[in-house]
Amino acid sequence: MDRVKEKVALVTGASKGLGEADARLLVAEGATVILSDVDAENGERVAADIGGAARFVKHDVRHEAEWISLIENIKSNEGRLDILVNNAGVVEPGTIETQTEEEYRFVMAVSADGTFFGCKHALPLMRDSGGGSIVNMCSLASVQGEPYVTAYCAAKGAVEALTRSVAVHCAQNKYGIRCNSVHPSGIQTPMVADMGAKMLEAGLVSLQDDGAAAGLSKIGEPIDIANTVLFLASDESKFINGAQIRVDNSMSVTSGVVPE
Repeated sequence: MDRVKEKVALVTGASKGLGEADARLLVAEGATVILSDVDAENGERVAADIGGAARFVKHDVRHEAEWISLIENIKSNEGRLDILVNNAGVVEPGTIETQTEEEYRFVMAVSADGTFFGCKHALPLMRDSGGGSIVNMCSLASVQGEPYVTAYCAAKGAVEALTRSVAVHCAQNKYGIRCNSVHPSGIQTPMVADMGAKMLEAGLVSLQDDGAAAGLSKIGEPIDIANTVLFLASDESKFINGAQIRVDNSMSVTSGVVPE
């Protein structure tokens, strides 16, 4: 129950899905957690349900100014930051031929820009706090070809590369900050649940085929990812830095679909 005791964590995109699961588990294991999201209604509800060790701040990860404000908010209120989980992300179906500029820039702004600004502005406070752990939520979309979510692949590829850059920067400067990426396959979240309707609307339903053509095997649960985030956030993973952690039931190394 004390794997991250007395640590302060920031989880973005925490109003639902993976971010919510991360926040709940980190608090259960002793951390104080700041939840951020653009969805204030759900974010406030989740923070209130978690209890006194959690608070919510409305925050759009796409904008650098909002990152500067949020980090100052945490510095003023908690005085330190030990864990950053860059979880916020969105997906819009589209192939390289059909993805629109608007969709592309939106997906890139949330995942790639948001993670870049998060790492940039959290680093000084984490360094001054004595070090810590950054966990960047990536995806199998950065590892294998997924033609029906092209912008998402591009964004998560950027996050994966950024993770290595930040890890080496912190190691060479002796900041005591580790940076790793987590790469889930399909997980039972609202974003994944909405994909079927979005694929149909985009005219790509044949590519999905109930998950088979997309290479989906048994769908994982948010706790599967939260447990991995907790491990990387804790001191148990103190020698893991710049790593790509796949949480996918072997999907990325399996020929065909893993049986149920």
